[in-house]
Amino acid sequence: MSCFHKRPKRTKSEEQAFLEHLKKVAKENGKRLGLEGDSDLQFLLLGGKLVKVRSKSWKHGRYFKLEEDCQTFSHESKKAFKQNHTFSIDDIESVRKGRHSEGLKKYTDASVEDLCFSIIFKGRKKNLDLMAESPEDVNKWVSSLEKIINNMHNLSNQKKSEHWIFSCIRKADKNGDNMMTLKEVKHFLRQINVEVDDSYAADLFKKCDTSNSDTLEGEEIKHFYEMLTRREEIDVIYGKYAQTEGQMSDRDLLNFLLNEQREQATAEDAHRLIEKYEVDKTAKQNNCMTKDGFLMYLQQDDGCILNPAHRSVYQDMNQPLNHYYISSSHNTYLMADQLKGPSSTEAYIKALMKSCRCVELDCWDGPNGEPVIYHGHTLTSKVLFKDVIKAIKDYAFKTSQYPVILSLENHCTVEQQKLMARHLVFFLGDALVKKPLGDTMPTNFPSPEALKGKFLIKGKRLNKLDSIFTNNNVIEDGTVSEEDEAAECKENSQKEKPKKSNIKLDKELSDIVIYCKSVHFNSFEHARENQAFYEMSSFKESKAFNLAETSATAFMHHNMDKLSRIYPAGSRTDSSNYNPVPMWNVGCQIVALNFQTNSKEMHLNQGRFLMNGFCGYILKPEFQRNLSSQFNPNTLTEGSWLKKKIFHVMVISAQQLPKINKEKQKSIVDPLVKVEIHGVQADNASKETHHIENNGFNPMWNKKFQFDISVPELALVRFLLEDHDTASQNDFIGQYCLPLTSVQNGYRHVPVLNKRGDNISSASLFVHLMLLDAP
Repeated sequence: MSCFHKRPKRTKSEEQAFLEHLKKVAKENGKRLGLEGDSDLQFLLLGGKLVKVRSKSWKHGRYFKLEEDCQTFSHESKKAFKQNHTFSIDDIESVRKGRHSEGLKKYTDASVEDLCFSIIFKGRKKNLDLMAESPEDVNKWVSSLEKIINNMHNLSNQKKSEHWIFSCIRKADKNGDNMMTLKEVKHFLRQINVEVDDSYAADLFKKCDTSNSDTLEGEEIKHFYEMLTRREEIDVIYGKYAQTEGQMSDRDLLNFLLNEQREQATAEDAHRLIEKYEVDKTAKQNNCMTKDGFLMYLQQDDGCILNPAHRSVYQDMNQPLNHYYISSSHNTYLMADQLKGPSSTEAYIKALMKSCRCVELDCWDGPNGEPVIYHGHTLTSKVLFKDVIKAIKDYAFKTSQYPVILSLENHCTVEQQKLMARHLVFFLGDALVKKPLGDTMPTNFPSPEALKGKFLIKGKRLNKLDSIFTNNNVIEDGTVSEEDEAAECKENSQKEKPKKSNIKLDKELSDIVIYCKSVHFNSFEHARENQAFYEMSSFKESKAFNLAETSATAFMHHNMDKLSRIYPAGSRTDSSNYNPVPMWNVGCQIVALNFQTNSKEMHLNQGRFLMNGFCGYILKPEFQRNLSSQFNPNTLTEGSWLKKKIFHVMVISAQQLPKINKEKQKSIVDPLVKVEIHGVQADNASKETHHIENNGFNPMWNKKFQFDISVPELALVRFLLEDHDTASQNDFIGQYCLPLTSVQNGYRHVPVLNKRGDNISSASLFVHLMLLDAP
């Protein structure tokens, strides 16, 4: 292809020297990544020619390569005075081979399928659509990228930290001579988010400059790194329990696990941890754990705040579907706001890959007889219904095997509804539930386990479900009332309140609505006396919050028999979210949020669904499933839900927090930590530490808090890190949220997630936790 750009021309000797240099870089950085001398890493460092695709007419050749930090990808910009475009390996969500992005499907021909691939980024960053010269090149690029992404993901926290620091050292070494002057050391300290006075920097430099050469190199840089990353708090804890010739024997470690971590550990558990985390062979042979091994343990899953047993599916998945909270998205097709933002199949893929198990499809008549999905009465862009169904089919069960509910908001004419039904049946095939499970009329929902790998359609139905078994099925189209949310949407777009209208419903589309038939909600009493278990209502947030406040117990009983879906008010045109916690407190299952919006509410949602293998289904507490329960989250009375606890939290320190203002080299964060409890009204609380000035690298607080908890099974814990600002609102640094019942006691590291909910690989929070029965 003529639009490919070749590598810069060099003489034979220059080329040889360049390749030798890359081999050296691949060996040095590859060692830290566990890819020492790897040919795929060398391939990416060398780089190559690719065509960047933006439109039918904009297809330009660019030279892509991995920078020597093995963390940053770059390609040149053809605009005058523009620096090379760069992005971090950490920003990549996935790499897709073939024409699987909207851009490549739209702007390239099917004949070049095997020359295409896409780099998909986390968050709202646009995909990078690319073409290579040959299928072999595509395979090489995709496999090499996937290898380094997976390798970065699987690195231990200690290795990630080390890699991050050494990449900062490389950036600070301005002239690339592998030596650091005092000036470069000061620049490096700012890079890693710590501000120190000149005398401290000079003192640190002098201690490490054992050769008195006014530069640090080789072992001196290593010594500098070790001095910088020393964890005093770990030294103290290790020193207390390392009672065997300065090391921690298996008995010492067991003592630590029993007394400090409050684990029901055995000698075998101590041996397992030494075998798993100890880095020194001699210590391992002597059944001992060194300080390095101890730190490695604390930074891995066993030492994490999240109970490792909750990282996989551990709950009973054979209960009826309505006994679970179900991770749910509102207006799933939107990438941004509700008025003029883009609609995209990519939004469905991102939600499904986050284990969302209920997605929404707003369906309207489209051109050429093909139904489209978009936010009606607005300027949001449109996407073909069939393209969305194809994307859902391809990505629904990649992160979770449990059932996906397609919530249809149907505005189409009967002709296009027929096509909708046919697309659903054709593309979803046997995975689509088209009749009840079993040979008789059910009286309750099947379980998530029984519905593994299946799709359920939520929408209007012309008749009762039992007509399937009584030969009394409808044989033609009919009329039904429109969806409640559709009526509200119309109300928001018109000056006068319109009457709720009827729509004509196609029989084929009606027939595939089995367990999730949409009906209007009148009252809990009416629902109890007139609605079958499979007839469900959708509630606007204001209606739902009012019911949760005035009729909490009745709402909870309603949800023991039926499904409820809650959706954001139409006035939230900015795609903001409501607080989902009060809805879970009354047992609502489908609490739909705008997944595309990075908000506190989405952090709580991610925290709620973090446990049980992040499968998108969480079994509700027993008191929300038992009909004799009189639980009311607003006025707590005696009952099985009341399990009073005292939650002790000590915020000790943080490590390698990200810079907030990366544009300003001298901008250092002043971090503080907030600890929040979200649950029943009586348990809601928030407490915060003081801020530490000019230190995002290793701030230390040693601040103790105590929380009184009444209903631990409904409580979420959220750690929020902020950059203190005296003049304006504090800036967000990171956060982590999880259920209180998934918290491990003792000394624990807490991962730090960004606003999108993605892990900041080098950062962590170190805490001591104790959840005790109240006296």
